[in-house]
Amino acid sequence: MKAQAMVLRAFKQPLVPEAIEIPMLRPGEILVKLEASGICGSDVHMWQGEDPRTPLPIILGHEGVGRIAAMNGAHTTVEGDPVHEGDRILWNRGVTCGECFACKVLLMPWLCESRKVYGINRSREEAPYLNGCYSEYLILAPHTDLFLVEETVDPAILVSASCSGATAANAFDSVKINPGDTVVIQGPGPLGVFGAAFARNAGAEQVMVIGGSEERLALLREFGATHTINRRAYNADERLSFVRSLTHGRGADVVLEAAGSRGTAQESLNLVRPGGTCLMTGYAQPVGTEEIDFYSQVVRKHVTVRGIWVSDTRHTRQAMRLVLSQQEQFGKLITHRFALAEANEALETMKARKALKAVLEFG
Repeated sequence: MKAQAMVLRAFKQPLVPEAIEIPMLRPGEILVKLEASGICGSDVHMWQGEDPRTPLPIILGHEGVGRIAAMNGAHTTVEGDPVHEGDRILWNRGVTCGECFACKVLLMPWLCESRKVYGINRSREEAPYLNGCYSEYLILAPHTDLFLVEETVDPAILVSASCSGATAANAFDSVKINPGDTVVIQGPGPLGVFGAAFARNAGAEQVMVIGGSEERLALLREFGATHTINRRAYNADERLSFVRSLTHGRGADVVLEAAGSRGTAQESLNLVRPGGTCLMTGYAQPVGTEEIDFYSQVVRKHVTVRGIWVSDTRHTRQAMRLVLSQQEQFGKLITHRFALAEANEALETMKARKALKAVLEFG
């Protein structure tokens, strides 16, 4: 039996369709038949050779929902429920060792140096070969954390929960939002969408989103943004004045950087109030250096700057529950749907920023 997959063999080149033999499952492995796979902005960067973690050849795709086609051994979800063939599941995208300093002492398994991630740092030539979600089938490694997905749920709306949703959950897991707080979000992509939803759920009174697309900013208002600022219409000084005008001259209590582009870190430090917190979530790949005046922007303001690197199982669970509580809303996040054979078109659409969220669907 073979699985059709789209394989990246050379950076900046089209993915190549391949029929890959499905191997016998080793103890603890699960064969999943994909139903939906997300096209993440990180996939575009990997395709372009901008992420140093990317081995070649590789089957991209770290966001997926599918059905269990076969298992070698018994498995349960993180809730303790047994899973069976035919069950629809979502999984935590990263698998950690559970034994290292980060896992055992820091209790930050997302920093595990042995962390393996489907579709990011597992080569197509590494057994069991079906290691990414741009494929009809995916083989989950032993100790992958699982979640059951109900039959009534559109699987496409959940793919982002395991990536941008979980990363945003990790960010808000690290800071306390108090009733009446103001949160500024830089970037109206999926990270920004989840950020706005988490901020409002946590009790923020004002959620301001900065972005360059009026269409995306309009959608952010549906996810809880109370104010939006088009960065193409207002310069950095005007944006700062606007934020301060609504915060008694102080600035935002929390700034979520969710753009990952040059200049956003510097602006975050200007927008945050003295004693506030900047959450840096958008820099998922190298983009160069930022010019920061640590005296005036960080030390004198007593600002907390926290880098947010990916996520863990509890964050995936938090994001999943958020999506399930607002299914109609998160359905609007998906602007484009493609078949597996159209993966190259999907990547091009994301690269051109024509899609807020693109998803591969399997018939």
